[in-house]
Amino acid sequence: MKELKITVKDLNLYYGAKQALKNITINIPSKQVTAFIGPSGCGKSTFLRVLNRMNDLIDHVNLDGEVLIDGINIYDKSIDVVNLRKRVGMVFQKSNLFPKSIFENLVFGLRLNGIRDKNILMETAELTCKQAAIWDEVKDRLDEPALSLSGGQQQRLCIARALAIKPEIVLMDEPASALDPISTAKIEELIHHLKTKYTIVIVTHNMQQAARVSDYTAFFYMGELIEYDKTSKIFTNPTIKQTEDYVTGRFG
Repeated sequence: MKELKITVKDLNLYYGAKQALKNITINIPSKQVTAFIGPSGCGKSTFLRVLNRMNDLIDHVNLDGEVLIDGINIYDKSIDVVNLRKRVGMVFQKSNLFPKSIFENLVFGLRLNGIRDKNILMETAELTCKQAAIWDEVKDRLDEPALSLSGGQQQRLCIARALAIKPEIVLMDEPASALDPISTAKIEELIHHLKTKYTIVIVTHNMQQAARVSDYTAFFYMGELIEYDKTSKIFTNPTIKQTEDYVTGRFG
């Protein structure tokens, strides 16, 4: 395994009295794509949100265990959560663009961080759109409403916006589940290119997609991490029968 970026040890998470994640331990390598698979409600999206403390926004959530990024526990009281979320960007299942222009969506995070220099804003918008493979489609439309774009374009714009604040890790929660096959293929190709610069963690219910885009795959079931290994092994020769049953479609 390559150099580690994220290390999780003995993590338990509770929504009130209900335990949603049970004793999760996992090492996620740097600049690789790690996919979380498993049936609906198995805890994979909850665990993804653990990695940038998005669950902090939900009432009555408690957790114990350690979540380390570059060896530092992100749940330590000294951690600035705003800075953490700059380092750990997030792309959601449904594109969550603001009712603003394409350009203003792209530079929203920069403006929030006090950057006003037009040259920096423009350079960042162009760079991140090129990284997200959407620049040629929007370069002459930057003043148009972001919501005038197609669904696939909106999702790539969300990825560009997430990249604008220069994260180290990009979390993606089913980023292609609402898209047509052509847009999905573009997002998958994009993920493949982005891993040269970013550590990517993707939740997907689409097993073929996990097999295509990821280097490592974690199979979750009922709040537990059942198996975690190289994607090629999980899909061709899993160690645990439950994993085999799931990836071959016998249940789930």
